[in-house]
Amino acid sequence: MTNETASLQTTTAPTAPSKAAAERLLAPARLGDLDLPNRVVMPPMSRNRAAAGGVPTPLMAEYYAQRAGAGLIVAEASSPSQVGYTYPDIPGLFTESQVDGWRQVTDAVHAAGGRIFLQVEHGGRIGHPDTSGLIPLAPSAIPLPGYIHTPNGHGEPPVPREMTEADLRDTLADFTAAAQNAIRAGADGVEVHAANGYLLNQFLATSTNHRTDAYGGSVANRIRFVVEVVEAVAAAIGPERTGLRLSPGNPHNGITVDDADELFPALLDALAPLGLAYLHLAYASPTPLFATLRRHWQGTLIANPSDPDAPESAPLPADGGLGAAERILDAGADLVALGRPFIANPDLVERLRTGAPVTPLRTDLPLYGGGAAGYTDYPVISASDTRSVSA
Repeated sequence: MTNETASLQTTTAPTAPSKAAAERLLAPARLGDLDLPNRVVMPPMSRNRAAAGGVPTPLMAEYYAQRAGAGLIVAEASSPSQVGYTYPDIPGLFTESQVDGWRQVTDAVHAAGGRIFLQVEHGGRIGHPDTSGLIPLAPSAIPLPGYIHTPNGHGEPPVPREMTEADLRDTLADFTAAAQNAIRAGADGVEVHAANGYLLNQFLATSTNHRTDAYGGSVANRIRFVVEVVEAVAAAIGPERTGLRLSPGNPHNGITVDDADELFPALLDALAPLGLAYLHLAYASPTPLFATLRRHWQGTLIANPSDPDAPESAPLPADGGLGAAERILDAGADLVALGRPFIANPDLVERLRTGAPVTPLRTDLPLYGGGAAGYTDYPVISASDTRSVSA
């Protein structure tokens, strides 16, 4: 799996940010119609703990409510349709029982003083009949390299079915309906997932989009479906409640964008007039492309820091981005998304405020699937744990 929780090799204590960096992270911010008490975002991280039928559970509500101190929570990827499912035990946003389950989550987060967006993710070719009961859809009939997680263990990725015009219309409607369901479930907004190798990212990438129609070939054609989906979602729920996630530098899941320097600025230019709540860049570091995207995006920018010097197989820094937070703020990010630190520190923002130690992730506990262990049982600080952050 390739969300924020991938490549978790470290069990050492993360390095706390400097006092200056902590102060910047704790400053209030504005996002769409929301006033955020701080600039720390909990990004979407698949934890595979939904019940049968993709229904969010009371345990998930507890997990997110524990982390309501974040300026913004973006909840884990939810499928907009049966064919869009990626891995086992992923939640959905297309049935009433799923909406009811998510309402428990959003109610719990709001009761704890938090703000929460729900992410909508269609897996595209990252899917399997053992999980969804269906052959996955994709821009082109090119299978995922390697293997895929299924209810029966590692499976061989199937050859996806190339999407027809009818499939495109249906999928556009599925994204729109899922966004409306998220709002009905009490979410403050929706993040459209076009990153990390899933369906919308597959349309952008030259390695996965070999179409010869209006949705393939040129930059204008390859960005077309992403633009249509974001426009439809924004029209349905309001642009101030719509965010977009991209990962220009992430090659996982067989993604190659040969013309990233041209494609991603063109995509942002096409979306800029909508006035979206935010752009969320995964695997972000202060590269020339990041600087270019910052210039092309005048709205709120969330960045999930990566390590530009790390190997391709493990691009996330060992401390989950804490040490790189100030660097990515200096590069132009408005908010910083910290994945692993939020898994192991439900009270991460309070730890930053007080200078308390940051708990390391326990890799001996289940990351994907399971129950409370490694999910809702991480400790919170007591008064004796606080200390001063370094200058």
